[in-house]
Amino acid sequence: MLHTRNNDASLIIRSRRVVFSDRIAPACLHLRDGVICKIGQWNEIEPAAQLFDAGDQAVLPGAVDIHTHINEPGRGDWEGFESATRAAAAGGITTLLDMPLNSIPPATSAGALARKIESTAGKLWIDVGFHGGIVPGNDGDLRPLVQSGVAGLKCFLCDSGVDEFPAVTPGQLADAIGGLAGLDPWILVHAESSEILDAAQRRISISPTRGAWTYEDYLRSRPDEAEYRAIEQLIELAERFRARIHIVHLSSATALALIARAKAEGLAMTAETCPHYLTFDAESIADGATELKCAPPIRAAGNRDKLWQGLRDGVIDVIASDHSPCLPELKTSANGNFAQAWGGIASLQCSLAAVWTEAQQRCFTLSDLVRWMCEGPARLARLPSKGSLSVGKDADLICFAPEEEYVLQPADIYHRHRLTPYLGRRLRGVVKRTFLRGVPIYDRGLWSGAPRGRIIRAQPRIERDNPNSTASR
Repeated sequence: MLHTRNNDASLIIRSRRVVFSDRIAPACLHLRDGVICKIGQWNEIEPAAQLFDAGDQAVLPGAVDIHTHINEPGRGDWEGFESATRAAAAGGITTLLDMPLNSIPPATSAGALARKIESTAGKLWIDVGFHGGIVPGNDGDLRPLVQSGVAGLKCFLCDSGVDEFPAVTPGQLADAIGGLAGLDPWILVHAESSEILDAAQRRISISPTRGAWTYEDYLRSRPDEAEYRAIEQLIELAERFRARIHIVHLSSATALALIARAKAEGLAMTAETCPHYLTFDAESIADGATELKCAPPIRAAGNRDKLWQGLRDGVIDVIASDHSPCLPELKTSANGNFAQAWGGIASLQCSLAAVWTEAQQRCFTLSDLVRWMCEGPARLARLPSKGSLSVGKDADLICFAPEEEYVLQPADIYHRHRLTPYLGRRLRGVVKRTFLRGVPIYDRGLWSGAPRGRIIRAQPRIERDNPNSTASR
C-alpha cells in the first residue's frame, strides 16, 4: 500500500483507522508543503519528520460541502464567512461552495461575484468556492461567470424566497444552457414545479383549515408531485443538450426511479440529498416547530428510508448540508405558522455527525461517509485537489471519534445564530481536530492562528466527462 512522490515529509499523521473510499486501514500520511506526498505503512516513519499519532481516532479527508448559503455581503447578519467557516471547520468540513442567492447582490454576474469574493477577506477558516446564478435576463452574464471559475450555475424552477433571485421557467433554463455551448457548465437546480406548487397552495387556501398553517398544511403545499414533475423536465433538458444537471436537496423518494433511469440511459444527471431529510420525519414534527421548515419539505419516515436506499443504490450521489440560516426572528416571529416562517435549516457544523448518527445505525461505514461527503462532492464540483486521502491531494483532513456521542448545546455552536433543529439532539461522531493543507486549525474547541482559507475555483474542462460513467469515477 505504498504510493509516493519523491519528497520527504515534514509532518506525518498516522492512525490505526485511516479512511479511504474503499477501505479503512492503519497507515501513515506523509505531508509536505500542504500536500499528501506519500501514503505508507503505519510504522513507516521518517526520522526528520514531525509525527502526529492519532491513535485509534479515525482520520478522514475533510468534507466538501457543495451547497451552503453564507449570505454575505448584504445579509451578513444572517450568516457570514467568518462564522460559517469556523463552524464548518469544527464540524469536519474543509471546503465549501457558497450558493449565489441570499447575498445582496446575488452572484448572477462576474461583477457581483467579485464583490462577494471581496467580502471574504481575512475571514476564511477553510477553503471556499462559489456557484453563480441563472435568473431571467442574465444570459449574457453566464459565460463570464463560468469562465471565472464558479463550480456551477444554480437556478430555481419555483419561487426562491428572495426577490433578488427570481425563478426561471424550463424554457428560460433551456435558453441559458443552449447559450453556454462548449463550456459544459454544471447546472444545479431547485427542482420543484411552480405550477404544481401554485395549484397545491390554492387548494389549501380554500380548505376548511383555519388559522395558522400546521406542518401538515405545509407538507400538502409542496407535494411529491412538484419534485417529480420538475425532475421530468430536467431529464428532458439533460437529454436534449447532453448537459450536466444536478438536482439539489432531493427530498422526495418518488423521483428516485426517474433519476435511476436517466443514469442508466447515460445522461449526466446527479442528485444530492441533505442531513435533515435523512434524519427527521414528518410524523415527528410538532405543529409550531418552524425550525424544521425547509423547501422541499421533510417528508414521511418511509420516504426517509427510501432516500437511504437511494444512497445505497448509488442513485443519490452525494450529501450536502443546504445550510440556510436566517435571523432567528424570521422563524420565531411567525408564532408557529408554517405559512409565514422562513424556510431553511442551519446545520453546517453538525451535518457530518448527523449523517453518521443515522448511517451507522443502517450498517454503513466511514468509507461510505467519505464517498458521499468528501470524494463524490469534490469530483462533481471538479475540485481535483480535494476530497480524498491520495498522493498529490491537499492535506485537508480530520481526526474523528466515530463512537463518541454528545448532545448538541447552544454553547457548542459556532454558526452566527444558534437556532437549529439539532439542538438537544444526541449525535454520534466527534471531530477532534481539523487540518487545512497540513496545518491544524481546530483542536477540540480551540483555534490555531488566524483564518488561512483560500478562494478556490473549479477546474475548467474542455471535454465533458459523464459523471455516471465508470471511467469518470
